[in-house]
Amino acid sequence: MPWTYMLRCGDGSYYVGSTRNLEQRLDQHSSGLGSRYTSTRLPVELVWCIEYDNVGDAYCMEKRIQGWSRAKREALIAGDYERLPALSRNHRRDRS
Repeated sequence: MPWTYMLRCGDGSYYVGSTRNLEQRLDQHSSGLGSRYTSTRLPVELVWCIEYDNVGDAYCMEKRIQGWSRAKREALIAGDYERLPALSRNHRRDRS
């Protein structure tokens, strides 16, 4: 089944990806073969993931999260779903 996942890199940054095989992809990232970004920021730790029924949904969520702020990503990791709308860039802009 397809997954969207988030890694915390050794430098404290976050990497968001999607895959059909989460365990294999995590092994690739951990060994430095997963992506150019994570290969220079080892070690990596899985901090969030969600499984989908189809790869299109997993990829769509990957792209959505990639556009999020650090604060919004951290709220997702913490499971603080009620804060997500308030952390949206458009929501903050509307309140100004």
